Amino acid sequence: MPRGRPRDAAVGHKVVETVLRLIAEGTPFGDLTMEGIAREAGVGKATLYRRWAGKDALLLDAMAAVDSPALPVLPGTSFRDDLVVAVETIRKRGLAKRDSAMLRNMLTQMHNNPELWRRYHGTVIAKRRAALARLLEHGIAIGAVRPELGSDLELLVDFVTGPMLTRTAFREDAPLEQGLSERVVDLILHGIAPGDDT
Repeated sequence: MPRGRPRDAAVGHKVVETVLRLIAEGTPFGDLTMEGIAREAGVGKATLYRRWAGKDALLLDAMAAVDSPALPVLPGTSFRDDLVVAVETIRKRGLAKRDSAMLRNMLTQMHNNPELWRRYHGTVIAKRRAALARLLEHGIAIGAVRPELGSDLELLVDFVTGPMLTRTAFREDAPLEQGLSERVVDLILHGIAPGDDT
């Protein structure tokens, strides 16, 4: 027979939801404590430490709970349509309070807690970037993207994600209106130089 009492999944879910609520309400990671989380969740501190070694481990579970698929099912009607869906995914994450608050908090951890940032990047960001890189490789394969750009896919991924990430992570006052993803994608695909006929 297994030793000890089985973990109550409902308690674990309640604690994670409490962490996500606090972050969405504006509590910085640095201000979160195991004692405060336990109090907000209505559980004993010992309950938290039976499940998580410390705050970082709990935050990683919270990240996993808020993470969504790297990319939704793409329409496949055209490369542009697929790229719009990919960029729209970033826009929607920016509109979701939990997602945007988690990202902004994690950006501060690059310096404050590089190990936590490394694990977040490895489990969340890297997966999203890899999915977008595959889409861009497909674009190269079908002739929708210049083939020489495939020599630096990391830069190409930065180029595609940059405009929307700037608005969602660094410009909280910037609008994230409907149609923005289409405008961003058209700017990416057509560039900013005037056409030959101008």
